[in-house]
Amino acid sequence: MPLKTQQAEVPQLNLTPMIDVVFLLIIFFMVATKFAEVERDIDIELPEVAAAAPLTAAPKQRVVSVQADGQLLLDSEETTLTRLTDSLKVAQQEYPQLSVVIRGDASCAFQHVAAALAACKDANISELGITVKLAQAVAITTR
Repeated sequence: MPLKTQQAEVPQLNLTPMIDVVFLLIIFFMVATKFAEVERDIDIELPEVAAAAPLTAAPKQRVVSVQADGQLLLDSEETTLTRLTDSLKVAQQEYPQLSVVIRGDASCAFQHVAAALAACKDANISELGITVKLAQAVAITTR
């Protein structure tokens, strides 16, 4: 009985079909990129309308923060009382149901919070809220 002296061939992975697919994808993206550039270069005069309304839903509530020194922040951006009123007026005109939350620092003078409330009133904001923090209950222990 003859002994088998040759070893079986090692299987090899044929990469040719994968390389073909990769080249086809590269060609596809190159052609698609060219179409996108052509569309941007087309000179089109867009139509005009008398009135435009936003198509998106109203944004989340705006947050007015009053810091301890009376400094105002509208959505984490520093602002003045006049700019706050103007920004809220613009936002309210775009989204009539806009809501505003005022977060006043506990150590600030109430005058600053009242001024922020007045700015919201001047901007015709009807949805208005003030955030507070619940005091923690004092734990009473008996022995």
